[in-house]
Amino acid sequence: MKTKWLCFIFIFIYTFANAQTNLDSLYSVWQDKTQADSSRVSAFKNYIWNGYIFSQPDSALVFVDTLLKFVSEKNNKLGISTSLDLKGVAYYVKSDFSNALEYYQSSLKIKEEIGAVKDIANSLNNIAMIYSHQGENIKALEYYQKSLKIKEKFGADKNISTILTNIASIYFDLGDNIKALDNLIKSLKISEEIGDKQGIAVGLHGIGLEYFFQEDYPRALDYYQRSLKITEEIGFKLLIPMTTINIGLAHNGQGDYIKALAFLQKGLDIYEEIGDKKGISAALDNIASNYSDQNDNVKALEYYQRSLNIQEEIGEKKGIVISSMAIGQIQADQGNYIKAIEAYQKSYDLASEIGSILHQKNACTLLYNAYKALGNGNKALAYHEQMLVLNDSLKSEETAKKLQQMEFSKQVLADSLIQVEKDLKVEMVHQTEVRKKDKNKNIALGAGIFFLLLSGGFYSRWRYVKKSKAIIEKEKDRSENLLLNILPSEIAEELKLKGRADARDFDLVSILFTDFKGFTQAAEKLSANELIEEINVCFKAFDYICETYGIEKIKTIGDSYMAVGGLPVPSDDSIKQTILAALEMQTFITNRIAEKQAKNEVPFEMRLGIHTGPVVAGIVGVKKFQYDIWGDTVNIASRMESTGEIGKVNISKDTYEFLKDDSQFSFEVRGKIKVKGKGDMEMYFVTKII
Repeated sequence: MKTKWLCFIFIFIYTFANAQTNLDSLYSVWQDKTQADSSRVSAFKNYIWNGYIFSQPDSALVFVDTLLKFVSEKNNKLGISTSLDLKGVAYYVKSDFSNALEYYQSSLKIKEEIGAVKDIANSLNNIAMIYSHQGENIKALEYYQKSLKIKEKFGADKNISTILTNIASIYFDLGDNIKALDNLIKSLKISEEIGDKQGIAVGLHGIGLEYFFQEDYPRALDYYQRSLKITEEIGFKLLIPMTTINIGLAHNGQGDYIKALAFLQKGLDIYEEIGDKKGISAALDNIASNYSDQNDNVKALEYYQRSLNIQEEIGEKKGIVISSMAIGQIQADQGNYIKAIEAYQKSYDLASEIGSILHQKNACTLLYNAYKALGNGNKALAYHEQMLVLNDSLKSEETAKKLQQMEFSKQVLADSLIQVEKDLKVEMVHQTEVRKKDKNKNIALGAGIFFLLLSGGFYSRWRYVKKSKAIIEKEKDRSENLLLNILPSEIAEELKLKGRADARDFDLVSILFTDFKGFTQAAEKLSANELIEEINVCFKAFDYICETYGIEKIKTIGDSYMAVGGLPVPSDDSIKQTILAALEMQTFITNRIAEKQAKNEVPFEMRLGIHTGPVVAGIVGVKKFQYDIWGDTVNIASRMESTGEIGKVNISKDTYEFLKDDSQFSFEVRGKIKVKGKGDMEMYFVTKII
């Protein structure tokens, strides 16, 4: 689960002079008051950009303030917005993303006021970069797409290449290497067409990353070195240390740790020279990983901790997640599980905050192993179950991708079948003409044989296509079944059709909660395997009961089970069906207790509560296809369970009012009971009249 920081560049969009421009000449133009204001401003912008922004960002900020004062006095709106952009870049280089975002947004506001469309696209690109560094990849992708849409209206140029490269880096981060490579190839093609050496260097670097992911280290090195040669030639300071570090990682992948360390250290030196804190932390992480690969845990821990300190200083959340996890693993290897758990928990909490399912899952796995090593079965089980939930979320995302791929494959096959049919028709017409024109029997016979052979070939191709189509349909069915195990069928259909599912309000649903009383004490008497097996037996039975009564299972949380009647398709009898399902669940547990006691085994006793009311239902997040519900009704249903009694079905007054006249049920008045956060609430036990 060790993670290396592959360095991928995000590129700013500005139209400034080439880095080779003589700085003294630019500064002379700025100081020459006989020059036009526009020439002076342009020269000073290029002076700051080429001479200071990436190597001395603090000095750059001082110069930018001078420029900002000048353009403000001249009421040069575009000059003001560009100055704000420069400040944003300087803060970005300093890894002060909060200030960078503030200046980018201020610049964007001015550009929108004056209608500078092309410059608006530039700001959208740069704002997207900040969101990406803050772990908000979906938001970043949205801004990049907006920027790209504007730029494409003006024709192909280096800015489009830049945006495509930035989009590729988002897809790399999301693990979709196919889309990443597709965008890189488009970017490289545009850069080559217009002779943009910087874009070519970035494109080659990105393709090198793709080969690295495939563990084809020789090819990765080839592309990195070609990229580095161009980068050094044009003096593109931002890419030089990144490529140097990735060359080191490729050598590391080949097991050449000494050579790898030399390149990693060189990359670190460059980052420290220009003061790029984010780059420094990435380099430190990779050096730590190199030492870890060499089994030098003392040095590895030292470098990880140095990296973590910087990441906490600049608020690099994704970096904190990865470094904390790595530190925890080393501490666990050294037998210090208490400190390891502290690091893992820090990583898990932050991964949850930024919505990284993969890192949450990895942290849960590590927490499970650590608590298990300490003999804390309850904690271990809790994280094992959460890991399974997260794993299901990852699978649901993969399922959605598979469905899209299958739809594409299905269309390809359909096109192929159409083409086969066209080819056969053309060939048949052709052979008919041949037979009409040529009366020679032998030639006609030969043509007939040829036609049969050719038709046979087309027929074989048709059979192959048909067989392939059947295989794809079978795989599609399997993927759809997996999706239906995660989402209600109606929601799954909406997701496939629209690529999303809208949240919906439901005026009347019945929410069912169960919980095993004394679970912690019972768990202490069982092994982890026995505990999981028993929970699985119970929850499988509950799943079957829910299916029988048309109740939608929402989720399990530890030893709790949550289901709801009346959604995603409302029905008149959903409240009654929910009650019947609840009663059958308690009957199952009662019978299970008798079975376990007869074998002198530890049984689970269960409370169950139901409340009826309105909720909002929908899919949680963007990538995590998990159906969930929200609202005060959920909270009250949970309170009905916690204030219930073993073996009983406890319902709220609202639920009682809907069923009080149903002759199939008997109700026991419990009176008003104190409920946390709700005051006194009337409750009832319900039983079925046999």
